[in-house]
Amino acid sequence: MNVKSIVWGLLILVLLLMAALPTVMVIAFGMLPGMVAFIVDRTEERSATFCVGGLNLCGVFPYLLELWTEDHSLEMASSQLTDVFVLAVMYGGACMGWMLYLSLPPVIASFIQVMAERRLQQRRKTQSDILKEWGNEVIEDANLGAGIAPAPVAEESQKETAAA
Repeated sequence: MNVKSIVWGLLILVLLLMAALPTVMVIAFGMLPGMVAFIVDRTEERSATFCVGGLNLCGVFPYLLELWTEDHSLEMASSQLTDVFVLAVMYGGACMGWMLYLSLPPVIASFIQVMAERRLQQRRKTQSDILKEWGNEVIEDANLGAGIAPAPVAEESQKETAAA
């Protein structure tokens, strides 16, 4: 970061504090779990930040709307931030974000593993069908062309070749 961007950021922050202090209070206090996720998340994709921050914002947003549409004052913001139910909704959204972030990757990994095993079974079946149709000469010709010694032929395919 250069000095120019820091100065602009501070200028915008001061202007926001002067113009919309109640909104800044609710966002700053309500989005604490999202900010913690941003600090803690060191991955390049920032998955925890998006999961936790996004659902945390979903919990904060109804109260921001209430603040904007009813009474945009410090009393309203402080009454929201001291209400246990409001804080439970705000931080509950962040909790759901953490639960998604922690539980979804293992589920997706097992799903991908099952798909890979299924693809492997299909390819092995296709390979055995090709061997049944063309015989073991396909393997021997391919290995000799690549400079590889002939592979030992499986007993099942030897029996099938002898029976044919």
